[in-house]
Amino acid sequence: MDALTTFLARWQSFLIENGPDFGAALWVTIRISLVAIVCGLALGFAAELGRRICPWLRKPVACYVEFFRGTPLLIQLYLLYYGGPRIGIVLDAEPAGMLGMSLYAAAYFCEIFRAGFESIPEGQREAAHCLGIRPWRRLWRIELPQMAQIVLPPAVNQIITLIKDSAVLSIITVAELTKTATRIMNISFEIVMPLCLLALLYWIISEAVAVLCGKAEARLTRHLTR
Repeated sequence: MDALTTFLARWQSFLIENGPDFGAALWVTIRISLVAIVCGLALGFAAELGRRICPWLRKPVACYVEFFRGTPLLIQLYLLYYGGPRIGIVLDAEPAGMLGMSLYAAAYFCEIFRAGFESIPEGQREAAHCLGIRPWRRLWRIELPQMAQIVLPPAVNQIITLIKDSAVLSIITVAELTKTATRIMNISFEIVMPLCLLALLYWIISEAVAVLCGKAEARLTRHLTR
């Protein structure tokens, strides 16, 4: 009983002392992740749509996707944050993290959208063309509703992976969760509690995203099957 009381007292003291720092870091992680997800989805979709509409964009987009998918996020962030000033690109740590993660995410989302487009039978596009349906209307009314069901599960997985990958931003001094936990460990020499709290917070974020996206997927499925 005494051991349990001591254990709980240590956790209470740790949370009182470091809770505000973890709360601020949690907001930084969520903020950067949201920007990266929204920008990554938009840029990834635009890149995939662009290379389908404009043949001259296919090779540049393919090179972009292969570079960002074929190199570690860590190296990309180093190049952007530490190498950028050499060519006149000077960014603070947080904007650099947002930009780096957005570009990284867009490459993966682009491939997810490519798989979604390719899953639609070519006969549907030919039928729409024969019926005189304009390409943008075909995209909006025929292709996107079918794509949504196909791309949502892998997109959710990528979103969760992206949130966890935000831990890498600590190497460019972004005060997100991992950086804050590392700083607290260095100051207090306490290892277990910061890491346990860090893991718990990432798990809560990931589970929240999975639940929200699961509800969105179920609602979308009901809407499309009416």
